[in-house]
Amino acid sequence: MAGRPLVFAHRGSSEALPEHTLAAYLRALDEGSDGLECDVRLTRDGHLVCVHDRRLDRTSNGRGRVSRYTLAELDALDFGSWHAEMAAAAATALDESPEDGDRTRLLTFARLLDAVRAADRPVRLLVETKHPSRYGPEVERRLVKQLARYGLADPVAGDPVRVTVMSFSALALRRVRHLAPRLPTVYLMEIAPPGVGRGRLPFGAQIAGPGVGLARSRPGLIPAMHAAGHQVYVWTVNEAEDVDLLAAQDVDGLITDRPGFVLGRLG
Repeated sequence: MAGRPLVFAHRGSSEALPEHTLAAYLRALDEGSDGLECDVRLTRDGHLVCVHDRRLDRTSNGRGRVSRYTLAELDALDFGSWHAEMAAAAATALDESPEDGDRTRLLTFARLLDAVRAADRPVRLLVETKHPSRYGPEVERRLVKQLARYGLADPVAGDPVRVTVMSFSALALRRVRHLAPRLPTVYLMEIAPPGVGRGRLPFGAQIAGPGVGLARSRPGLIPAMHAAGHQVYVWTVNEAEDVDLLAAQDVDGLITDRPGFVLGRLG
């Protein structure tokens, strides 16, 4: 990994396969990703699930808010057939394979942690807590409890799995800092809040997480963050010119829907 940015698979290898499915994450690991990125939300009965949107409509055959469903109700939905890859496979009328469930089934955060542990190689996991949420601080509390069950809330030297928590909410990051002081945190941003251009991050945040549009429009942002001692992870980096631009600025991490492509571009 020395000499190039870390490459994180955004919701898995999500250009190739349905986002936040186990198959997308396993594909990303096969492609050589240094790490994986996921979003977590709470179900009505208190389980952490990997879903980006507040509502189910875009990435499943369900309707309404994720938070209004129990885990069992969500597990009955199809989270993959909307994707072009799955539509193409259905059009060929191929026999169903055992892996198809991994491409369409809801992914719980626990199941993702099981897969990461089973990878038997170094994996960095970026976990974004989604806000606003009807459950407020309970999202971070449940996250830290689950990480603790897997021995990941308090980083241990030599552990191949390393977790970093991300959020657009500075308050959420402060909660993580209180609950698990040694977990690294990323402050995500689409626009630059006051002081960020001078390398300042909110209390509780250690890593800057600008969107690729912000990184392009504020060329001094990455150098300012580095000068202040902060690492920088940029999202969502899918185009060759952006990979080249950010690599030239010695960015620390690239979060992408196309991990195989980005790794190839970085050489």
